Parts: sequence; C-alpha cells; structure tokens
Amino acid sequence: MYQVLTLNKISKTGLSNFSAADFCCGDDIKNPDAVIVRSAAMHEMEFSSNLLAIARAGAGTNNIPIDRCTENGICVFNTPGANANAVKELVICALFLTSRKIVAGAEWCETLKGSGAEVSKKVEKGKSSFVGPEILGKTLGVIGLGAIGILVANAAKALGMNVIGYDPFLSEEGKARLADGVEFTADLDRIFTASDYISVHAPLNDSTRGVVGRENLAKAKDGLRVLNFARAELVDNDALLEALESGKIAAYATDFPTDDQIGVPGVTAIPHLGASTPEAEENCAVMAVNQLSDYLLNGNVKNSVNLPALRLDKAGKVRVTAVTNGDLSGTLAAALTDNGVNVKASASAVRKAVGYCVFDTDDEITDATISALREIEGVRILRVL
Repeated sequence: MYQVLTLNKISKTGLSNFSAADFCCGDDIKNPDAVIVRSAAMHEMEFSSNLLAIARAGAGTNNIPIDRCTENGICVFNTPGANANAVKELVICALFLTSRKIVAGAEWCETLKGSGAEVSKKVEKGKSSFVGPEILGKTLGVIGLGAIGILVANAAKALGMNVIGYDPFLSEEGKARLADGVEFTADLDRIFTASDYISVHAPLNDSTRGVVGRENLAKAKDGLRVLNFARAELVDNDALLEALESGKIAAYATDFPTDDQIGVPGVTAIPHLGASTPEAEENCAVMAVNQLSDYLLNGNVKNSVNLPALRLDKAGKVRVTAVTNGDLSGTLAAALTDNGVNVKASASAVRKAVGYCVFDTDDEITDATISALREIEGVRILRVL
C-alpha cells in the first residue's frame, strides 16, 4: 500500500479518487511514497529515501525543489488548466476593478456611515472622484497563452475588447483555441505599444522574470493598466512603483502583492485568490490524485514538469519502470534479456537529459534481476509493478 502525505488542505472529493486498497493518505505520514501539496514550501523538507512522486494541486511548482527531485528520480506533477476558469474569472473582475475605481469608491462609501439622510447627497457629490473608463473597444494584451491566458483572451474578446495574445511557444492547437478575432503575435513589442491593458500569464523563468519592466514599459502608452495573476516576479517591482508615480501605469492589480506595493495609490492588492474556489480546488485535487495514481500503479506519466510524458497500455503481468540519466532503454532491455526476461512491449522517452522507460513482461522478475538493473550506471529509480 502506498503512503501519501498531504500538505495543506486537499479536497476530500479529490482524495476519494485514491483506491482504498492501494493508498493510505493523511497529513501525518512519516515516510511517504508520495506527496500532494498546494502552496506549502518544500525546499527545506527532507525527503525519505522511498519518495517516488510529488503532485502539486495547481499549475506553479515554485514551492517544490525540482532540481533535487529530478536528481533523485522523483517525478513531480502539476495540474495545468484545472484552476484556469477560476483565475480567468478573477482576471476579468480585475479589468473592471482597475478601470472603474470600484474598490476605492466602496471604501469611501464606508466613511459615510452615520450621515443619515445626507448619504445620498454626499454620494452624488463625491462620485466624480471615482470616474473610470469602460473596457469596451480598448485593447488587452495577453502575455502567455497557456490554459489561463487563452481563456482570458477569449473572455475579453467576448466583452468587446480588442485582444492581442503573445506566446513564442504557442502550438497550432493552442492557436486554434483562440476565439475568432483574437490577434496572435510573436512580437512582444506589439503587446506593449498597442495595449491599454496588459494581463500577464507567462510561466516564471529567466526569460520572463521582470517582463513588465522599464525597457518594455518605455514603449507603452501612458495610463497603461497591468494585471498580474501569474507570479509576482514577472513584474519588476521598482519599475512598477516608478511607473505608477509617473502615470505611465494608471493601475495595477495583482494576486501576489509585495509589502511596498500595498497601500500605493493605483494598486489593487488581492491575497492570492485566483484559484480559491471550491470548484478549482476540487478540480486540481482530482487531477493530481489521478495522475499520481496512474504513475504509482501503472507507471504512466502525464503532466510531469521533470519527467517526459509516457503512456503504455499494459501488455504483460509485470511492468518494470525506470528513471534514468538520458536514454538507457536499450541497456535495460538487454539486461532484462540477459536475465531471462522476455520483453513483450516497451516504451521510452527523454526530456532534458532525463530518461523514462517502461517494459512489460509475463516473466517473473527475481531479486537478482532487480539488483542487476539497479546497478546499471545512470539508473535513478527502478520499480517493478
């Protein structure tokens, strides 16, 4: 039976997808075979020697030490798209929040409490301080067209905005999911020069860190409104504060506020509510559990951030899987044959120098065979299912 440690509160509906005969899960597991996590930081955690996989119930994996996991052959999953609708809805909300000064106006209304019959007069007199533009006919630039970015682009188009989407790695399938009339560009300058609003949905890496920064903002229209519901570091904090003060940026809404952004005029700081809906939490948990189960029970890999995707329908009574340095499928197949094992079916794949292979057989895999396979240089984790 596999022992699964849960970090954070994981949807019970999701956890119910674990087979009771094969899995035991809880927040007090001492030596887990697998971990399901939402936002808990794992970089300082010690991993047990039998840890095989980590599933992140969400898209981002910044809270997981990917390099250390890869070095130890630990498969890390995420759940792309499971919370996409929830984030999309909050982004669309932020379009209006940054335009119409709704939050500031609502907070000002709170100060009128106790004014009695004078409230309506004060409202009419004070409302001019909270005037803001409509989004109809304005241009939204979307940086990053993953599951969330595409939904945001399509929703904004349906609301009557002109939409330009940027993603240098967008597949033809992704392009086909964009609504009619959404402009696609591989030129980031087009986003900054043409947009009235920019919504950032790129993954965080060395090439995207600070993508909303001084150099790109210098190309933008004055009064730009920026929405960041992806990662805080995608926006250069110093450049943002300077742009807010100068008027280059009229408003900034973020789900990842920093201390020096909170309370700054024009900033709408939201406490990471993008995926905080019961529907999103359930969707993420269900996907994480299903991917983890399929990997542990069947050796199939889907939505891993550090192992190559691989699926093989079972063609034998016994399945051998291995995480390796590069492609060692031929070496492992030969070793199985040398040990009297007839391989009926196999599959292998490599991703960024990490290999993964699966072999199916009807023959018994002896302890001596397992030891021989594990002694092959470059084998990180070998399992017999």
